[in-house]
Amino acid sequence: MRSIAIMNQKGGVGKTTTAVNVSAALAATGQRVCLIDMDPQAHATLHFGIEPRPQVPSIYDVLVSGTKLSEVRRRAGENLWVAGSHLDLAAAELELSGVVGREQILRDKLAEDDAEFDYLFIDCPPSLGVLTLNALTAVDEVFIPLQPHFLALHGLSKLLETIDLVARRLNHRLKLSGVILCMFDGATRLAGEVSQDVDDFFRTQRDGPTCWAGAHTFQTRIRRNIRLAEAPSFGQSIFEYAPTSNGAEDYRQLAVEILSCVVPA
Repeated sequence: MRSIAIMNQKGGVGKTTTAVNVSAALAATGQRVCLIDMDPQAHATLHFGIEPRPQVPSIYDVLVSGTKLSEVRRRAGENLWVAGSHLDLAAAELELSGVVGREQILRDKLAEDDAEFDYLFIDCPPSLGVLTLNALTAVDEVFIPLQPHFLALHGLSKLLETIDLVARRLNHRLKLSGVILCMFDGATRLAGEVSQDVDDFFRTQRDGPTCWAGAHTFQTRIRRNIRLAEAPSFGQSIFEYAPTSNGAEDYRQLAVEILSCVVPA
């Protein structure tokens, strides 16, 4: 099973949109996929039309109350399951502050879970707290959705520092596999320049000792597409809401690229 955290400490860069639609695209190819929503905003959960309710167990209960993942996981489509979130998750950092090994709770819960998947994705919150640390400790890979703006490059260095810290102290398996350029507008010079800068950076790091030495920028660019912004309000992935849109085409192509890419050693 490939286990992948999708993270960026900056909101509004296409993180949840990517987590949801990559999961749905891979499931459509016959891969068994589970998506864990670790964001207290529960946007990935809502995106699949699942309404977070206090009486329904969520990933909050897994982290704080010891609930099994199997009791939280819900079917969201053929070959696709979602472990939903809830606003209560925002209190988890405080509630877990005195718990020994709090960064490894999700990893241990996944180890106890006997369900078999081809892909596990975790949609991280737009922060670098204990929820994101749980995600990074539980997976083998990281994907970073990046908007091609100058400030995004500045934020990338902070993300790399965090991934490196977790790889050294908590999860020696952790690797950054790649960067996904979202909200891409090929008509602007800035998008092209930022893309080139990111490509050049990872090319120079290829033979280094870092956990991102094998990383690359995915060739598929997720173009700006209003249909991607509309789909969550209908509780549908882009493939249900607008299957012929540019957004659907881009995420299908990204899924093909993910299936064919070599996992960094």
